[in-house]
Amino acid sequence: MHGLRHITPNFAIAPQLVAGDFEKLRGLGFAGVIDNRPDDEEGVALPSSLAADHAQDAELAFHYVPAVGHDLFGKDLVDQMDDALRAATGPVLAYCKSGTRSAILWALAEARHRPVSQILADLARADYELEMLRSELEAEAARFAASAAAA
Repeated sequence: MHGLRHITPNFAIAPQLVAGDFEKLRGLGFAGVIDNRPDDEEGVALPSSLAADHAQDAELAFHYVPAVGHDLFGKDLVDQMDDALRAATGPVLAYCKSGTRSAILWALAEARHRPVSQILADLARADYELEMLRSELEAEAARFAASAAAA
């Protein structure tokens, strides 16, 4: 499997997976997979339904959270990613076409639970310089804190 990058010890990203990658992920100690690549995106080699089957065969939890570029910062999508991450019982790998959308979506979900500076540092250590997202991450953190306080 090419392009696997650990963002934290319990979260990694990768570009598009193929069928044989799921067993490899299990062998590497992953407990779950999040598919962020929409099925109708050009070049999808493994639709989510087949990915889910391969994940089940490899005894990996599977979540389909398709992220379309213009919807990436939407509350519903971030909620779905956050839910998938919080349901994890061990290390998780998320994938899309290149891994970048998965990294951004992870960062948005994490901004609800951790300081933005730590998230950006984790991304930078994995060679994702996403400082330009600082204001969006801080806004997500503030939105989440406000909704939690109102509840």
